[in-house]
Amino acid sequence: MTAMNVALSEAALGSRICLTRIDVQGVLRRRLLDLGFVPHNRVEVLQKSPLGDPIAFRVNNTIIALRKEESSLIYGEYTGDDEE
Repeated sequence: MTAMNVALSEAALGSRICLTRIDVQGVLRRRLLDLGFVPHNRVEVLQKSPLGDPIAFRVNNTIIALRKEESSLIYGEYTGDDEE
């Protein structure tokens, strides 16, 4: 079974993702890195708005909402673990 890269905006509700790539540049990239959106960190998809924008994620025990425009540029792989 091979791992599949998925954009955070497309990840299933309740899934846990191990980040692999962040295709954001400039000030927003620095802000996301400061918030914990760094490669190899785990992110959980907590909640999606009725129209899918924004989406709430748990990163480092903090809940952060991102617009679909931002979360579609952050990629990772499903971990399938139930730890934490």
